[in-house]
Amino acid sequence: MFEIGNSLREARQRRRIDFAQVELATKIRGKYIRALEEEQFEVLPSETYVKGFLRTYADFLGLDGQLYVDEYNARFVIGEERELRPRRSRAKPKRSRRFEAGVVVAALVAIAVLAVVVIAAWSSSGGGKTPTVGSKVQTVTTTVRPPLLTIVPLRGTTHLTVRKGSASGDIAFDGTLLRTDSPVAIRGTRLWVQITNPENVRVLIEGRARHIPGYAPRVITVTPLGWQPASH
Repeated sequence: MFEIGNSLREARQRRRIDFAQVELATKIRGKYIRALEEEQFEVLPSETYVKGFLRTYADFLGLDGQLYVDEYNARFVIGEERELRPRRSRAKPKRSRRFEAGVVVAALVAIAVLAVVVIAAWSSSGGGKTPTVGSKVQTVTTTVRPPLLTIVPLRGTTHLTVRKGSASGDIAFDGTLLRTDSPVAIRGTRLWVQITNPENVRVLIEGRARHIPGYAPRVITVTPLGWQPASH
């Protein structure tokens, strides 16, 4: 058994994050964040909100959100209202992210095979004849452009949200990455990105590693030229 509120508060203060940053990253109102840290759960609209906010806030701080929900159930949920469902499985998000990465790899392989077929056809049609003296040798080159953004999990947990174009654009990815997850690759010309724990991942822009300062949530925009802080 542990103190839910004190544990959350100490984790936030240890990372030097204020309530405004938490509210921006998690979309949880500041008064509810304070209520969680003070264990004033009656302030929240319902028990469902308590559990959802506990899980989101703890995951954002790099903690085990399900552990906090279990502790809340053990201490504050009585009788038939106790949640008996098993711990949330992360298998489905993991398979989804792996499927996305597999699709990218398959597309690259298909492009490479197509290039080989084109070159073979060009050679069989006479383009592959030995050039005479003084003639120029034509070289067919196929360049596959890497994804605009690739996120490689390294350690701990990191919540990643990516939108197309801007903060109001379509969601390209939204989920929590674990150390064991496959890289997330996203194409586009401009992306709005929110990373809760930059120190836990490696960021590549068009295949080149770019340093994102860690130990604080970051909201950035990414283009082929690099990244910069996003304007709110």
